Amino acid sequence: MAFSNNILEIDTKQTIEKITSSIREQILKVLKRRGVVIGISGGVDSSVCASLCTLALGKENIFAIQMPERDSSPESASLANLLANQLGIKMVTEDITPILESSGCYQRQIEAIQELFPEYNSKWKCKISIPSILDGNRLNIFRLTVESPDGQQTAKRMSPQTYLKLIAATNWKQRTRKAIEYYYADRLNYAVCGTPNRLEYDQGFFVKNGDGSADFKPIAHLYKTQVYALAKALGLPEEIYSKPPTTDTYSLSQTQEEFFFSLSYDKLDLCLYAYNYNIPENEVAMAIGLEEDQIERVYKDIESKRRATRYLHTPPLLVEPISEIIKI
Repeated sequence: MAFSNNILEIDTKQTIEKITSSIREQILKVLKRRGVVIGISGGVDSSVCASLCTLALGKENIFAIQMPERDSSPESASLANLLANQLGIKMVTEDITPILESSGCYQRQIEAIQELFPEYNSKWKCKISIPSILDGNRLNIFRLTVESPDGQQTAKRMSPQTYLKLIAATNWKQRTRKAIEYYYADRLNYAVCGTPNRLEYDQGFFVKNGDGSADFKPIAHLYKTQVYALAKALGLPEEIYSKPPTTDTYSLSQTQEEFFFSLSYDKLDLCLYAYNYNIPENEVAMAIGLEEDQIERVYKDIESKRRATRYLHTPPLLVEPISEIIKI
């Protein structure tokens, strides 16, 4: 098939049937669990996963958890409630703010930020961003933006040390949420559903032993564009699939594009597909309306992210294999 903007179109009915059949097989026969625990944020990925699991196993076997904290957007909770009500699944709310406070997450974030902005405190807001990959003069350097209580924003480049310190503190949020999911999964004898799409899974946009941990990942083979197509086919609320993907991690509003991918998901999906199938840069550029040198930069960034995040996919390393343990 010739490369085009429509290359990622799927038969949504057939895809839904395939995934729901796989979920039933994996949960009931392979993992031998009674149902599914899933953290829902109001985002399209977790919403699609929750809907697919409900179709596969029945609403009585789905246990949803929303886990806000003080930096979460109020819209996330509203959308999570909207989804749970539409699907008819049980959902509980676990505010993880007290856990993050007592574990030092917020204080460690403040200490990292104060390396650039000594005046920063808990009344301020912040976010991390990276330049668009389409910028020919782009330097692959993260910038930290802070906002004072009076609304004034300032941005500075981050050193690798400051960046790692802030990321390490912030990753507590994803790891705390996953610990709560596994608490309920252990209590109910359920399996934990992971919600990454192919773009996130391939490029390492997850936290190891945080949102990267799960018993099964039903949409990891689907490009983000295809997940949006499923959201519409599943009849999910338009409010969920019409908003741009966000991180909902830092106190300032932040899209996934500006934080990590540095290109809109629809174009990056096509570039990732093209890269996977060795499609020449000039052919991709013509199809999606970019310059050939821009596609070259995207290809290099895809491979760079794969190298940098390969360890996220690596299981614990052993000195010798344990032959008696058979992998599923």
